[in-house]
Amino acid sequence: QVQLDESGGGLVQAGGSLRLSCAASGRDFSRYAMAWFRQAPGKEREFVTTISCGGGRTYYTDSVKGRFTISRDNAQNTVYLRMNSLKPEDTAVYYCAADTASCINSGGYRSLYQYDYWGQGTQVTVSS
Repeated sequence: QVQLDESGGGLVQAGGSLRLSCAASGRDFSRYAMAWFRQAPGKEREFVTTISCGGGRTYYTDSVKGRFTISRDNAQNTVYLRMNSLKPEDTAVYYCAADTASCINSGGYRSLYQYDYWGQGTQVTVSS
């Protein structure tokens, strides 16, 4: 069983930065992939970024490349999302997710169904 607890969301002006954290409980954090998704009002939940179990491989959706950075600290059982140059269209509830079956799934990491544990979400609001 894995529990995920996000924090760090808030209200920020366009062009600003935020860092989200996701703390995981349970064993074997260093053995599975982690990801961030987001869901804006009235829209489906969408993939943002993922990181492999050891942190050596990362993937991003095109709209955040060069602005967002995912990282993890396996000693602290925590994954981070650094968000720079935020835009109003980044406004959403951000969720962290764990794929406990994979160190990284190169083919399926964008799919919601690849992940078996989810956090409760943290709101990010970017004002123009």
